[in-house]
Amino acid sequence: MKAYKVETLIYYSKLTLDSEHIAKKSKDDIQEKLDEYAKNGFKLASTNSTNFGFAIYIYLFFEKDV
Repeated sequence: MKAYKVETLIYYSKLTLDSEHIAKKSKDDIQEKLDEYAKNGFKLASTNSTNFGFAIYIYLFFEKDV
């Protein structure tokens, strides 16, 4: 049997000359979430992302054997 969890990260676009500002910020946040869940025995099973307006939603799907 497996246990599942979903983590949602939301980032908002802003006016800047740095076109990669969301990628740079999200990289650190995603790594933090991966480390946090790994400590609890979860592994990353899947990811997805979508955008709506000025927001970008990143979904991290974790699973572990129980």
